[in-house]
Amino acid sequence: MAVTDSIGDMLTRIRNAAGICSESVEMPYSKMKENIAKVLKEEGFVSKYESPTKTGKKILRVILKYRPGKKQVINSLKRVSKPGRRVYAKSVAIPRVLSGFGIAILSTPKGIMADSEARAQKVGGEVLCYVW
Repeated sequence: MAVTDSIGDMLTRIRNAAGICSESVEMPYSKMKENIAKVLKEEGFVSKYESPTKTGKKILRVILKYRPGKKQVINSLKRVSKPGRRVYAKSVAIPRVLSGFGIAILSTPKGIMADSEARAQKVGGEVLCYVW
């Protein structure tokens, strides 16, 4: 069965892997998923990501990050804009997640970026997800 919401699938895989304290999680590759993983790495939610080829198909492997005692760095991921309901925000109305303790990931005309970077560049776009 084909996945209609590949970003939602990515977030669910990361959420499930973090819940069982898995070291890494693999998923089918796409440029958008790689850019989301890049934002998660820049913001300190994951250790690293890589895109090796496995059995002739490119995959995305995200290595998760934990605090001492195997405490999760990612407490939750929430998909905001879905295939059936897109959510957009202007640069002055970009939501703050948990009063700045979390991030919103946006798809803007200048690429996929975190909410703080979008505010600094004064650019709005589609709110993909919240991470805290």
